[in-house]
Amino acid sequence: MSTIVSLPDQTTAALPKRTYINNEHGILSWLLTADHKRIAMLYLVSITFFFFIGGFFAGMVRLELLTPAGDLMAADTYNKMFTMHGIVMIFLFLVPSVPATLGNFLIPIMIGAKDLAFPKINLLSWYLYMAGGIFVLTTLVLGGVDTGWTFTTPLSTHYLNTHVVTTATAIFIAGFSSIFTGLNFIVTIHRMRAPGMTWFRLPLFVWSNYAASVLMVLGTPVLAIAIVLVALERTIGIGVFDPTKGGDPLLFQHLFWFYSHPAVYIMILPGFGVISEVISTFSRKRVFGYTAVAFSSVAIAVFGFFVWAHHMFIMGVSNYSALVFSLLTMLVAVPSAIKIFNWSFTMQKGSITFETPMLYAFGFIGLFTIGGLTGVFLGALGMDVMLTETYFVVAHFHFVMVGGMLMAFLAGIHFWWPKLTGRMYPESVSKLAAIITFVGFILTFFPQFVVGYLGMPRRYHAYPPEFQVLNVLSTAGATVLGVGYMLPLLYLAWSLKYGAIAGNNPWQATGLEWQIQSPPLTENFIETPIVDHEAYDYEWLERTKERELQHVG
Repeated sequence: MSTIVSLPDQTTAALPKRTYINNEHGILSWLLTADHKRIAMLYLVSITFFFFIGGFFAGMVRLELLTPAGDLMAADTYNKMFTMHGIVMIFLFLVPSVPATLGNFLIPIMIGAKDLAFPKINLLSWYLYMAGGIFVLTTLVLGGVDTGWTFTTPLSTHYLNTHVVTTATAIFIAGFSSIFTGLNFIVTIHRMRAPGMTWFRLPLFVWSNYAASVLMVLGTPVLAIAIVLVALERTIGIGVFDPTKGGDPLLFQHLFWFYSHPAVYIMILPGFGVISEVISTFSRKRVFGYTAVAFSSVAIAVFGFFVWAHHMFIMGVSNYSALVFSLLTMLVAVPSAIKIFNWSFTMQKGSITFETPMLYAFGFIGLFTIGGLTGVFLGALGMDVMLTETYFVVAHFHFVMVGGMLMAFLAGIHFWWPKLTGRMYPESVSKLAAIITFVGFILTFFPQFVVGYLGMPRRYHAYPPEFQVLNVLSTAGATVLGVGYMLPLLYLAWSLKYGAIAGNNPWQATGLEWQIQSPPLTENFIETPIVDHEAYDYEWLERTKERELQHVG
């Protein structure tokens, strides 16, 4: 929730320039920076790079599926393509996308702090992320990995023609990047809030990132342990997962999904925070039921640790366990539904305007709702047994994570781009890109619900001819979607030099970040702000503008 504050004048005329404005533009100054805003920009560039790497693998998968016969690549190569796509997109894009970029840039400013609690650890987290990315690229050069991004045992521990250990090293290192980022956010939010910034004056963006950070810190070590055990079983032959040595392959599934289902919320919770900020701003209203929306983020984080076994309904868990986890899976939908309903009531009778961030927010609500409703089918024991190994799951996952998370990420980038860079982007082209992205996504993934329901299995590079029409439609949609993703890269880069000067608050938003200059000073604030109003208070904003006009008059 954006906070309304009393702020001192942001002029720097009487201050030492070197103290508050970073004039160092060399590469070394960026690589050694402790400024959370520069680290956020480093993340933004590197995450964008890996996004398009992962997109290339997705394009190769869709090209293979144009025809029923596996005639573009061999089965092993196809396996490597969808595996690398999943690993890059999940661990190098979706997990860090909003927290590492927008969260890094905005959280200290939103709470009135001059930086994160541990600036050097923040920089270290980026280096760890890059090291993990380099190991992933090394895996690609060496020949790839073909176990799927889930590293299912015994395939990942016994099959020799794949580079599991190198990939495991990449995920292990990148996991520490997530842990350090989450720890930094938690300490910063607890200890560095400005005077008057109570928990219930925090921006909802901060609440969402806080909940995601708790998941990062508690869940990521479990994945790290599981991946290390897989690597040790491959290299020195310990028998943790090998049944011939007294191990249990289902143990890996429990360890992996204990992290990987909460990881869904690590990815999507920060996106929820973005949508709350965007909808409030472009509806000119307080977020309806602020407390309910805030606590729903916490509830999602808590429930996220109790639903992992719904990924294992066909793997031999007991009927009793399956029923319990099915019920818990249904319950986790409740706090997500609270957000959707509260956003809808926020827009009710609001003065809605249709700027680009709002279009992406509408796209998020539509796609995430479809993804959430289809998740109910997969949480139901009988339906899950039939659908879990089909393209229905692929469609569901992409509606939630790509349709949801990526639309939220693009909404946030467009919303805060004027604050990040001080420049505006061309509004007409950006609106076109939002529409193209939404249409392309529907064309790409909705046919996969149908083809999955009809029985087409996932992870196969050849399929019965009767599924070809739907697969051609899906591949054509992926082409449209690619255009929608490429356009923002082009016009946002263009805006860095040619975009109109944004001003401090182009959206007339109430958040603390909008009350300082664009881009912000190196230390964000000349003096620590005093928070003395409720958040999303647009009436206060109007009164402030009136007082300023009277003062000028």
